[in-house]
Amino acid sequence: MYEELSWLPPVPANFSELVSRATSGHELAHCATHALGDNQLRRIAKKLDDLKAAGISLSPLKPIRLGVVSNATTQLIESTLKGSALRFGLALDVVHAEFNQIAQVMFTEPDPFTQQKFDVVLVAIDHHGLPFVPSPGDVRAAEKKLQECLHYLKAIAQAVHCKSKAHVLLQNIAPINQSFAGSYERRLPGTWIWFVNRLNQELDLLDASYTTVVDIAALAANVGIENWHDPTLWHIAKLPFAQRFNPIYGDWISRILSARLGRSRRCLILDLDNTLWGGVVGDDGLDGIVIGNGNATGEAHLALQKTALELRERGIVLAVSSKNEDSIARSPFRGHPDMILREHHIAVFQANWMDKAANIKAIASILSLGLESMVFVDDNPAERMQVRQALPEVAVPELPNDPALFSRTLIAAGYFESVSFSEEDSKRAAFYQDNAKRAAILSQSTDLNSYLESLEMEATFSPFDQMGVTRITQLINKSNQFNLTTKRYSEAEVRQLIDDPAYFTLQIRLKDSFGDNGMISVIICKLGDITWEIDTWLMSCRVLGRRVEEAALAYLVDHALSSGAKKLKGYYLPTLRNTIVKEHYKKLGFVCVSADAESDLWVIDLTKYQRPVLPMKINDSRKSSM
Repeated sequence: MYEELSWLPPVPANFSELVSRATSGHELAHCATHALGDNQLRRIAKKLDDLKAAGISLSPLKPIRLGVVSNATTQLIESTLKGSALRFGLALDVVHAEFNQIAQVMFTEPDPFTQQKFDVVLVAIDHHGLPFVPSPGDVRAAEKKLQECLHYLKAIAQAVHCKSKAHVLLQNIAPINQSFAGSYERRLPGTWIWFVNRLNQELDLLDASYTTVVDIAALAANVGIENWHDPTLWHIAKLPFAQRFNPIYGDWISRILSARLGRSRRCLILDLDNTLWGGVVGDDGLDGIVIGNGNATGEAHLALQKTALELRERGIVLAVSSKNEDSIARSPFRGHPDMILREHHIAVFQANWMDKAANIKAIASILSLGLESMVFVDDNPAERMQVRQALPEVAVPELPNDPALFSRTLIAAGYFESVSFSEEDSKRAAFYQDNAKRAAILSQSTDLNSYLESLEMEATFSPFDQMGVTRITQLINKSNQFNLTTKRYSEAEVRQLIDDPAYFTLQIRLKDSFGDNGMISVIICKLGDITWEIDTWLMSCRVLGRRVEEAALAYLVDHALSSGAKKLKGYYLPTLRNTIVKEHYKKLGFVCVSADAESDLWVIDLTKYQRPVLPMKINDSRKSSM
């Protein structure tokens, strides 16, 4: 249901043509009202960008600028978010922080990301990005780690809000299935399941004035935790969840963005025959309709009535639109003993022989609510189509044939998304009901170095060795962003470098309170009497901003000076993907001595180099082996 967005009508055969012909925000939004998959979402998002670039007015879409901060790869959900938001009347502009640059976004002053003007910032951190180490049975350690992780997430939300002035959408943590102890796992302090459960409970207590918690845990539970997590995609590309759930993820986030603007639906309009009960009351009579306990079909329809009543308790106005004689339509509400819904629960009762769209317009007028506030539930596909065509503003869920799934489908659609709830909300239905009778109506941080020190980083510097050859080669050949020259070497060539006296090689591994990051950087230098030349310098983007590059330079300087060298030089060869290191050498104190379209040459005088104070412990395997 969630994977396929089953409450939305299927994608029309001429969808591509409809998108191509769209010249307004209204037309584009209409294209988004179907159960779009990844490909359709990409197409419609591109069309949105094309219309923006052409300077075409997107009215009546509401422009929203969304920032995304994550420990995972989020670029692949951009079109998902843009396309899904159109369904909610939003023209979304999405800007991503650099991959896994959470601390930098939090503490760097000035920070290029938060300096941009955002309406909302989505902080999407999953369990991989939390400094939690399991300690089963160790209550003290478990509680300590819980509070550290809670403080970490709260600090992120607070820093992002304070620096950007934007509202923060903070995702909670999707559970992970590591039930080593079976049913007891949730009760055992220090386990992942215990931790995620407790952390999510604590997150629900966060300051709601500037933070909205996005219940990703509920979404993962709805689709199945085993389905949600895809370890292969995480290890390959750091994708936070199985990509087939991109469409529902985009819808999930868009619902909240819409709800924050007060755009959640407020009125549930119900058909009667074969919707609230089984059968046709006009033909089968009061005794002939199927409703109530003891009968599978009757219980299924009763479940929808229970859902409607619970929505009413949450402030949703209930109305009826039925093609029927008024007195006959009302008879089950008045006289059937198994009915849960009664007349006094219904704010507006429209039972006549007019078409459903006309009745819905009348209900909206009586309640003084816009059509965009309405949800219409009807088992009949023809009636649903008629309302969609006549009143496109009205939400009309696509119901399955099985009435047992009516309630679940209505809930899954998320029409009544809420970002808060008050005593007044609980009374809203009654307020509208009274108005109908009278025919009237009404969002702690610290400095970056302190943070880095708290990570308890431990970097290990080693020359190339046989054990690391495979990983070194892999990094050299797949690293494109933090890679100064993007030179490629085969495994055989890497092996040759191990014992080549003309080269100084370096592999860097990093551990911290998050765990072991493994090998994160590779450097190859050509040796010279006076000048060392950096042939290759690459680093994993997941540790950008941890000052590892400064530690690496200090290490190179020490060994270059000890060999008698006076200078260190390096080239930057620009590509389409390595622009993030364009200023790398400049930031480290190098001076650009030549530059052209092919490359920039940077040099640093080692005799004038000033060693920085670094927030990490350095292990030098060269010294330990001497």
